[in-house]
Amino acid sequence: MAEAVRHDKTARQLRLLSDALDSGRLGPVRRMVNTLAPAEIGNLLESLPPDKRMVVWGLVDAEDDGEVLVHVGDEVRESLIADMDQDELVAAVEDLDIDDLADLVEDLPDAVIEQLLRSMDRDNRERLEQVLSYPEDTAGRLMNPDVVTVRADTTVDVVLRFLRLRGELPEHTDHLYVVNRRHQLIGWVALQDLVTRDPGTPINQLLDDELESLHVDASAQEVARQFSDNDWVSAPVVDDGNVLLGRITVDDVVDIIREQAEHQALGAAGLDEDEDLFSPIRRAVRGRVVWLGINLLTAFLAAAVIGQFDATIEQIVALAVLMPIVAGIGGNAAVQVLTLMVRGIALGQVGQSNASILLWKELRVALINGLLIGALVGTVALLWFGSWLLSLVIAAALVINFCSAALAGVLLPLLLKRMRVDPAVAGTVVVTAVTDVMGFFSFLGLATVILLH
Repeated sequence: MAEAVRHDKTARQLRLLSDALDSGRLGPVRRMVNTLAPAEIGNLLESLPPDKRMVVWGLVDAEDDGEVLVHVGDEVRESLIADMDQDELVAAVEDLDIDDLADLVEDLPDAVIEQLLRSMDRDNRERLEQVLSYPEDTAGRLMNPDVVTVRADTTVDVVLRFLRLRGELPEHTDHLYVVNRRHQLIGWVALQDLVTRDPGTPINQLLDDELESLHVDASAQEVARQFSDNDWVSAPVVDDGNVLLGRITVDDVVDIIREQAEHQALGAAGLDEDEDLFSPIRRAVRGRVVWLGINLLTAFLAAAVIGQFDATIEQIVALAVLMPIVAGIGGNAAVQVLTLMVRGIALGQVGQSNASILLWKELRVALINGLLIGALVGTVALLWFGSWLLSLVIAAALVINFCSAALAGVLLPLLLKRMRVDPAVAGTVVVTAVTDVMGFFSFLGLATVILLH
């Protein structure tokens, strides 16, 4: 329900914005755009064709430019950055949090990066270099090094005076981290305890030392899973020596989850989640033609199987009518299993330890579904063509293809993962190729054996 409301709101905003732009009234457009959060502005910019997008981009308050750049896809960001001069870019990004700046810095022109680094103080420059030293999609790259730390041998009153002198806290601060002299993480103290306890209470009495932390090399998927499992608002990031390096906050994890969902949805169709909705035709063609070519090859493979039984089809025309049913419904069954597997792999729920149990379960589900659907389709074939043998052939072929779908849906994602190929991207093409080939082969093969002999 919430997602539907958000989509309706975006569609309404887009319609009002387009109407205002078409009328040439930029004043209402400026007011409308700048009442939105940066993420909403980014979503609207991605929804506009390039000419209108650049007009709206020019109306966004300069103080929001950096945050908006963080919330758009790579292709859209590239076009927006190209429309800004060097000083505008530096002003837009210099006040961003270190983790957000790390996401942007590699897309900036070299001259802007140099000017940005010169404008940063030494501490922030070192923090940025530290974050950029870690691989993408790891906790180290996602973390913000700006953390508030205290010592265990102080009191609540001392910590509160320190916070007042500091003046402000990083966003989503729900805990202060307690470290020793070597900056190793000991535990954390909840802000609510600091403001509700007696000022003379020692910090070590409020310390939660059963803290779970994230290793700096943990994958983005592992970070998202840990936040989901523990209902964290923020979490510390440490190295092998348990030295506190930074923290990750829930807003970053929401972005991870959204990106993973987009990756799975678009990757299954061979699309890039960062592709601009209004990207140039040449770029869109180049990005999609590879997967269309792979699909074409699998289609030729299925056609080659059909070609082996052309004599059978010539004698029994009904086979040509029923063939798409066998292949189509088998492909759907395979995609169902594949979707469950990709999700399980992404969440760390599927591995070598439980793959055989999962395979046995899916084979039984496939057998039951195959018998049910096979009986239904067989009955329709009997009423349509009046042949008991043809009804038996298509029912048996469906059972075989459902079982093939289960095998492919479970085993192929695991194999692709071991080969370091993303099953969310390549899985659909492979499993549907398997079910097409097996569906045609089993249906036409059984028809040749049973109906022509």
